[in-house]
Amino acid sequence: MDYKDYYKVLGVDKTATTEQIKKAYRKLARQYHPDVNPNDATAEQKFKEANEANEVLSDPEKRQKYDQLGAAYQRYQQAGGGRGQGTGGFDWNQYAAGGGAGGFAGSQFGGEGEDFSDFFSSLFGGMGGAGGRSSRPGAGSDYQAELELTLAEAYAGGPRTITVNGRNLRLTIQPGVADGQTIRLRDQGAPGRNGGPNGSLLITFRIAPDAHYARTGDDLTQDVPVPLYRALLGGEQTVETLGGPVKIKLKPETANGSRLRLRGKGFPVYREAGKFGDLYLRLNVQLPTNLTDEERALIQQLAKLRSIE
Repeated sequence: MDYKDYYKVLGVDKTATTEQIKKAYRKLARQYHPDVNPNDATAEQKFKEANEANEVLSDPEKRQKYDQLGAAYQRYQQAGGGRGQGTGGFDWNQYAAGGGAGGFAGSQFGGEGEDFSDFFSSLFGGMGGAGGRSSRPGAGSDYQAELELTLAEAYAGGPRTITVNGRNLRLTIQPGVADGQTIRLRDQGAPGRNGGPNGSLLITFRIAPDAHYARTGDDLTQDVPVPLYRALLGGEQTVETLGGPVKIKLKPETANGSRLRLRGKGFPVYREAGKFGDLYLRLNVQLPTNLTDEERALIQQLAKLRSIE
């Protein structure tokens, strides 16, 4: 059975304070939580390892016993033990639950429903002997939810209400959120155990495709129909944007497919008040239809002037 370095699992020094251990654990728990990494076996294993390490190092009595074991195992290695043969030669029994000096009673430790390793089970009595839960406070699980928005709603932001587990929660959306972006509402998840903190609510935004705009980051692209006569002669045209109507000026003989860039008329930059991306206009010249006799005659006259057969 391999020795587990719980300090290494959490990425902290052996002199780390309880607060530093909790902070490191919370960071790893958020990073590798199964709800955030669905169907990811590697992330699930790291989440379990972090839970196990926190179970030991955040409890002063467990940590003291574990440190005693660590010192004994280091002496064993320094004496040449375990080389080429794993850790099979180390006498674990004196540290195992209920055995020898410093043994741990199974009813002292472990949490109902936890998934701990054989190493933990051997040293700390497995799943808690009589099946009682640990009296140590524990954080509640995180909830996940999705919130659907139109592009215009993501542009404007503002208050929204979302229902999670039968509760109506009111939140304020910051302008400029992106499709697939996730925000965290702390203390809105499952209740903690034994006085521990509640979990968080993770909300992922789903923004529906828009019929008029294509979004790339903070920039927008919009198709704008332009009458043939205005494209030929030039002039002003009003364009409807998410931020309201804007007047543009077209040069004479504007070609079909021309692009115009309107700086600062794109999407809001998330959490940067007053900053916007750009709006790109694709000009689509529209041919006239249902010509009158007079219009047809004028076009024929133009064709002759241009020497078009």
